[in-house]
Amino acid sequence: MPRPRPSVARTPRAADRPARADRPERVATHAVVLRTERLTPHMVRVVLGGEGLDGFDEGPCTDHYVKLLFPEATGAGERVPMRTYTIRSWDPVVRELAIDFVVHGDEGLAGPWALAARPGDPMSFYGPGGDYVPSPELDWHLMIGDESALPAIAASLERVPAGAPVRVFVEVASPADEQVLTSPGELDLRWVHRDEHPQEPGRALVEAVTSADFLPGTPHVFLHGDAGFVRDLRRHLRTERGVPAPALSASGYWRRGRTEEGWRAEKADWKAAVEQDEQTAGLA
Repeated sequence: MPRPRPSVARTPRAADRPARADRPERVATHAVVLRTERLTPHMVRVVLGGEGLDGFDEGPCTDHYVKLLFPEATGAGERVPMRTYTIRSWDPVVRELAIDFVVHGDEGLAGPWALAARPGDPMSFYGPGGDYVPSPELDWHLMIGDESALPAIAASLERVPAGAPVRVFVEVASPADEQVLTSPGELDLRWVHRDEHPQEPGRALVEAVTSADFLPGTPHVFLHGDAGFVRDLRRHLRTERGVPAPALSASGYWRRGRTEEGWRAEKADWKAAVEQDEQTAGLA
């Protein structure tokens, strides 16, 4: 029999946090590159270390992220560009922080840096932050995303309670971009390949999720990646599958055709559109 639908504990969101003027000034953590590893054709892992990581605490979340700083891309008088990336793993014993980067040649800012990174290169960042950890209270787990969410999905799978059912849908460019994912839970992993619909990224993922049979009971959902499919699938999960809002972690990590700065400027409008979806469906 399905368990009652409990409230899922979350870290405070922006609306619950002190106003910006009341927050302490952010202090950057300074690290250096230890090594890099090519995981797939479109994913590079950079392992950071150094004395600057003494006392670093990744926090309790599994979607923990940091904001990497790129001062070399800054002109005179300009704000230092930041890029948000998930912590794939943190080992305090050997003081190693692993971050996985989606790469597309010389496109973007962080991807080319990861491709060119060499041992000893500096990297500073703010954080960590985070908002999600698999709940032991719900009936099963559902994780959905693209490459940008893959590090968080991989880290979260490792924290699913032993034996708990967990179903995962991940869209990647092609079979060559699949990775080995493991979990103490009962893992049902389904890869979706973007090269099957090259003109419509996200379409195959939406079709895979909306056509899938769901397990009985209430899932704890992690849904992140490109803002287009996140909005579509959030609407489906709330209206067609009846997933309660407290059991749903959903956000657009990025938006196709936008830099992080551009997406950050538009994200409030995207959130308003998502809220309007809920009001139209009578869920708000």
